[in-house]
Amino acid sequence: MSVNDTPRSRDDGSSGPALVREWTATFEQSGRRLDQVLSEVWPDFSRSRITAWIRSKVLLVDGRSVKPSHALSPDEQVRLECTLDAHPDNPLPQAIALDILIDDPHVLVVNKPAGLVVHPGSGNPDGTLVNALLHFDPDLSPLPRAGLVHRLDKDTSGCLVVARTLQAHRFLVEAMKKRSIKRHYQALVWGQVIAGGTVDQPLGRHPVDRRRQVIRSDGRDAVTHYRVARRLAAATLLDVELETGRTHQIRAHMRSIDHPIVGDQAYGRRGLPGDLSDGQRKMVQGFRRQALHARRIRFPHPDGQQTLEAEAELPADFSELLATLAQ
Repeated sequence: MSVNDTPRSRDDGSSGPALVREWTATFEQSGRRLDQVLSEVWPDFSRSRITAWIRSKVLLVDGRSVKPSHALSPDEQVRLECTLDAHPDNPLPQAIALDILIDDPHVLVVNKPAGLVVHPGSGNPDGTLVNALLHFDPDLSPLPRAGLVHRLDKDTSGCLVVARTLQAHRFLVEAMKKRSIKRHYQALVWGQVIAGGTVDQPLGRHPVDRRRQVIRSDGRDAVTHYRVARRLAAATLLDVELETGRTHQIRAHMRSIDHPIVGDQAYGRRGLPGDLSDGQRKMVQGFRRQALHARRIRFPHPDGQQTLEAEAELPADFSELLATLAQ
């Protein structure tokens, strides 16, 4: 079997990118239905979409149109040439600057700044990372949420993975489920953490405040590993690795062990420690977000032949906060 998959941008005014895909039937597949076999060899497309392409005659066998039930013969050449429509939930592109850490034909890694919402939602109809991604690469338009594989909270900075093809998206979503995408964070928490450890506590929505997560027996499993990176005035910098990726996982887990993240407006502590200097107190009061940064990410490339790794330096405000608390 041979497959050639060549997406390319159109210049004819169509909304989505063009897709050219070719495939040759094998002896073992002879006699089987065309639509059934193609749904197996092209798993990134549903059988219903393949059937629609066959019926609309953009998918041909040896240069001729056939029915979805066509019985394959050995060495028959299948060619698909079509336009992928934009995903209906994707917003309009917007020219928003991006810091690209990895620019690969199959995947992007973006260094998301704090304050940038990842995707449109209530109160944030535009001006999001998804809007920026669609401007950076219009070929992301057919993918759900422009290819986002996971997310970061608005005020969390750092590494974020984006798939650039349907096949890569399917692969990376599955890799996330298998926990083969390794995400490492740095978190500045209140208090002196004595040693590293693991928080293995299920998380679910707060029964009253639906925007927050709390530990609850009927929640989803959530595992966070942490170790001490640096001790500072009234606080500790932690290196954190996620085993699972639940909403607000690090923030809720750190609160559960009485070491909430500095600056966290939803899970943080009330008031400031009494042993801070005036300068340190002023700096902390001006840091109006959680001190949480997705420092490094490591994951298998969708081609299955290599492993990719990206690292994002701490943003300036986070570094300045650390420097002040070190005085």
